[in-house]
Amino acid sequence: MSKLYSVPTPEESATLILEYSGHTVEPDKAQDLWQKVLQHKWVLSEKIGRDVGYKVSCLDFIENIEDVDQSLHDEEKIRLLRKLGAIIATPDIWETISESQPPKAIVNKRIILPFTVTDLAHKHGVMPPRALLFFGPPGTGKTHFVRAIAGILHWWYVEVSPSDLMADGQDRLGANLKRVMETVSDLDNVLLFIDEFEEIAGSRDLASRIDKSITNEFLKQIPFLKKRNRKNLLICATNYIRQLDAALLRPGRFDCIIPVGGLDAQGRRTILEYYLSGSNTGEIEMEKIISMLSMFTPADIEYLIQRVRQVAFESEYEEKKNCLVTTETFLKIIPEISPTLTHEITEEFELDCEKYSRF
Repeated sequence: MSKLYSVPTPEESATLILEYSGHTVEPDKAQDLWQKVLQHKWVLSEKIGRDVGYKVSCLDFIENIEDVDQSLHDEEKIRLLRKLGAIIATPDIWETISESQPPKAIVNKRIILPFTVTDLAHKHGVMPPRALLFFGPPGTGKTHFVRAIAGILHWWYVEVSPSDLMADGQDRLGANLKRVMETVSDLDNVLLFIDEFEEIAGSRDLASRIDKSITNEFLKQIPFLKKRNRKNLLICATNYIRQLDAALLRPGRFDCIIPVGGLDAQGRRTILEYYLSGSNTGEIEMEKIISMLSMFTPADIEYLIQRVRQVAFESEYEEKKNCLVTTETFLKIIPEISPTLTHEITEEFELDCEKYSRF
């Protein structure tokens, strides 16, 4: 029987497509494409009342119809993402994170490389993680890290919080969570970020019926997302990992549990230099300033920069002359700011790192 009337193998399908259209298609995609071409040939022939032939059908489908189908798919995808409030994060966010910050090396090895160096990952049987948890004290840059990941991967970034999911009432949180996760599960190149995760998946030991149902829903949704053969990623963040339900912290739920703590000197320098690049600066003794910020989180440093910029702005408005941010400006403002981190918080975080970290 002719290959045209039997179901050709993937290799035979690729040969037929090349013969009739001049397009080279990988065998693993060719068989399905050839069946679509045959269906298109029948529809086109019926429409004009004569047999249009394999060459015309193949060329018309690949060069016109296939592109239209993809365009419609992309439009539908973008419509869904816009509805979720998705944005495109910029790759330059990644450069604002110091190489000396431990989470950056972990994220690069465990997340970025498996998703970008796919052939090498496949060769060694390395599967990209699909669900991650970031934990650490408030203001340490967990959200910033997640945006940086989306940016360096060139993926859509979708962020939701418990307040977003409770917009229709607390009893709808579980249903809204399910809707969001199922939508993202069906899309490629999307990073879904859930902040304040302890509000969604707290311990069920003393939880209400509604809270238990929400945690149970999330426990069901993670395996569902991971089974889908898609290029997407779920990242959750919490300031209070001890409040999470124990079932979520066992292997099999989150692929990685990554701590995000305070900054070292290089980390503080990187962030400080980033913000100062957009300021009207004069002479600044960087080492002196950096040494005074040992307990400052990235959020604290951002707030500090806002304060010193405001001082320079007000001074220039009042004095009617150019005012620069200098070392003296920082020395005046730093004592007025209470840093987020304390020795007690740092010690507690180190204990949590030992107990919960997994990457």
